Amino acid sequence: MTPEQFRYLLQPVTGHLAGRPLDAALDTSLNAAFAADGPVFTAIAACKAAIAAGWMCSREGGGIKYGQVIKPDAELAGYSVDVVEMSDLKGPHHRHPNGEIDMIMPIYPAAKFDGRGRGWLVYGPDTAHHPTVVGGRALVLYLLPQGAIEFTKN
Repeated sequence: MTPEQFRYLLQPVTGHLAGRPLDAALDTSLNAAFAADGPVFTAIAACKAAIAAGWMCSREGGGIKYGQVIKPDAELAGYSVDVVEMSDLKGPHHRHPNGEIDMIMPIYPAAKFDGRGRGWLVYGPDTAHHPTVVGGRALVLYLLPQGAIEFTKN
């Protein structure tokens, strides 16, 4: 998988997000439209090959592999794309000024991110958390409107 192919795979998802508020209704809608066992989710989850190729999750710190894959992009409705790989740990606290959409891809079937298994999780604007993975290793793709994220000292 190339960066261009990966961008192409995300376009149906970000097209679905365009102009919609980041809220519980969007969480439900994403999980219905791009189900965890569906073709779009499965194709995007193949990003493990990109990690092996070295262009995704190319940085590491505090037990987390991470990296921004795409800067905020008009072709992706203004979203940036980051991917992290975590295993049984609590990540750095951060705030989402414009919200955050997470695509949770457990590598170990029992792995959960912020209490959720395979699928989508939407955080609304002005929310904050310590991203946490329990139950094994997981990949998490973060879609950030306008790339907005603020790391805090909590």
